[in-house]
Amino acid sequence: MKFVEKRAKTVDEAVNLALEELKVSIGDVNIEILEETKPLFGILGGKEAKVRVSLKEREETSAACDFLKNVTEKLGMKTEFDTSYNEDEERIKVEIKGEGLGLLIGRRGETLDALQYLTNIIVNKKTDSYVKVTLDAENYRSRREEALVVLAKRMADKAVKYKKNMIIEPKNPYERRIIHEALQDYPGVTTYSTGEEPNRKVVVAYKGNAGGYERK
Repeated sequence: MKFVEKRAKTVDEAVNLALEELKVSIGDVNIEILEETKPLFGILGGKEAKVRVSLKEREETSAACDFLKNVTEKLGMKTEFDTSYNEDEERIKVEIKGEGLGLLIGRRGETLDALQYLTNIIVNKKTDSYVKVTLDAENYRSRREEALVVLAKRMADKAVKYKKNMIIEPKNPYERRIIHEALQDYPGVTTYSTGEEPNRKVVVAYKGNAGGYERK
């Protein structure tokens, strides 16, 4: 659970400092007063307060963590979960921590994707509005994204150098989106997807040869 501790002359001032750092409103947090001193005899010294302000856990976040804990315990794994919520995107990110997480990631992240899909179903089972859940483990997704960006630019270089379209092996929708976004401003090329799932590929097209534009 994310929290900050702040010290100020008054409890209200300390809480406001915490809210400003967390970038949330007071209704989104729990407040714990750690220290509150008053002037001696009302005349000596200044009043000082220290508070701990922690983000309230959303019901959807609790549902996600409960489900993941149940799954990992059945696999004999000891795991912890760091969570964050992006209000603008209505997205919960869950970072799974522990040992032996390769089992949860699977080949090319396929197991992690499947677990993420199931978590989204569980979380949104009883909600009126859809909240997207993104799972990660051992920073797999960020490492994978970096690798895909490198691949995309390497293929773009080849497309420009040889003035021909380059085809990237099949990728899932999430990975195709990363490639499209990485090359959207790349000079001399454009990208589009072709084929049917699960064998849908990204074409890095030299602009002189570019065909359709279906970026999915």
